[in-house]
Amino acid sequence: MKEKFLKAMEGFAKAMVQPLMYLSVGGMVLAFGTLLTNNTLAGYLPFLKWPPLQILGQLMYQCIMVIINNLSVLFVIGIPAALVKKDKHQAALIGLMSYVMYLTASNVLLSYSGKLAEPSEMLGLIGTGQATILGIQCVDMSVFGGIILGCITGYVFKRTCTKKFGGALQIYSGVRFSFLIMIFVSILFGAVSNVVWPVVQTAIASLANVIKSTGTFGLFIYGFLERLLIPTGLHHLVYTPFQFSDLGGVLQLGETTVAGAYPIVMTERAMGVERYSDSIYYMATGFVKMYGYIGIGLAFIHTAYKQNKKRVRAMVIPLVVTSCLAAITEPLDFMFIFCAPLLFVLHAAISGLFIALLKVFNVTAFCGGNLLMSLIMNVTDGVERTNWPVMLILGIAQIVLYFVLFSFLIKKFNLKTPGREDAPDADDTSKDKEPAKAINLNTDVVHIVAGLGGKENINTVENCFTRLRVNVKDVSLLNEEEINKAPNSGIVKKGNDIQIIFGLQVPDVRNAVDDYLAAL
Repeated sequence: MKEKFLKAMEGFAKAMVQPLMYLSVGGMVLAFGTLLTNNTLAGYLPFLKWPPLQILGQLMYQCIMVIINNLSVLFVIGIPAALVKKDKHQAALIGLMSYVMYLTASNVLLSYSGKLAEPSEMLGLIGTGQATILGIQCVDMSVFGGIILGCITGYVFKRTCTKKFGGALQIYSGVRFSFLIMIFVSILFGAVSNVVWPVVQTAIASLANVIKSTGTFGLFIYGFLERLLIPTGLHHLVYTPFQFSDLGGVLQLGETTVAGAYPIVMTERAMGVERYSDSIYYMATGFVKMYGYIGIGLAFIHTAYKQNKKRVRAMVIPLVVTSCLAAITEPLDFMFIFCAPLLFVLHAAISGLFIALLKVFNVTAFCGGNLLMSLIMNVTDGVERTNWPVMLILGIAQIVLYFVLFSFLIKKFNLKTPGREDAPDADDTSKDKEPAKAINLNTDVVHIVAGLGGKENINTVENCFTRLRVNVKDVSLLNEEEINKAPNSGIVKKGNDIQIIFGLQVPDVRNAVDDYLAAL
């Protein structure tokens, strides 16, 4: 039972990573877009105000942000496709259709019950517990909704896609039967989310008064929950009341009352006060985004298996840059939320701890999540107003703490963080590098399939970043000499699972194998 559970979790973790692979590339584009459109930076580099550069920056930023803001869609498409063994495109399509039906079911039920929230002029639907996703207003389950429905879709598809009916019902056979089942599952999921999720949202929102009344410890809880609840979308209900209501403080200016941490800090900056008020600590959720994720990224690179370090560096560094410069952390968060939940809880605790330490050390520096803008603003404001040198010391300490603790725990508990998804065998001395000679997809694929025992002996064909992964029925039919007629960097056998190392050209090899098997 334990082995079956662990195998299922390993499959889930791999499925989670698939939609995130593209964000490593997108993260660097997003970071450049942020730099080009940063008003503070443009004040020091006037050429950035050139309209064509501004347009380019907006295009780079907005075109990637639309993906970040719709991660739930990526998951509900990518997870079913990764979980099933065949007809992956059908599973992905059903996942997308199921998600749209779920959103619509939630919207229809909210409309009939008169519970559709009215967006505010400043915040829109933020803080209401609802959101507009793909143009449909619904209960906001954020990325969590896409992940859950994606898993359900994959589960239903695998168990129903081969169902056959005769006669007039034949049209409902196969993947169409899977879709039929998901119609009712999606409607039910929308109904359940409308009932259950608001209760959860209310419970989280009720913690606001506890946070407010417990001083420095409350700041720890504030930062802890803001990170911990990222996958559920409930973190909006933690920071929004403090940043935009009187829970975050009240500033009286004659007959004008300014309420909320964000308006207060902006007003105090415009007034040129000698020192910011304590409201600024509720704006410090960006502190960990500027510094902590550097330590997390370094730990992932350091603990990756040797043959995977190059790949992990290429994947993680752009996401760290995105966190530091654009305050977008979800792509990196979802690389370890589910494969290493212990690390994510620790991450939330460290985040809360350092917001509390800002208060303890009397640091009133601006920590909005953009490292470059933060440094420029705080240096401009001066040491007396912000105590920014101590902020830098705490930032460096945060990087070191994350690196040391994460590296220790990853190795201690053999956590499957990026680059550690598959433990190398004791007899596996291959380096996962490109073979010296390029493979000929037209001819060498014949040797690969023959060496694996032929089409009848092959159960499934998959690939990771560098390896072709094949599950065979009878491992005794394996012919390594035949396989080695196709250039490769090694063959790894794990029971009936065979891994052939082709390097970064493995996606092309896998497609060639699939096409060849389909033609036989």
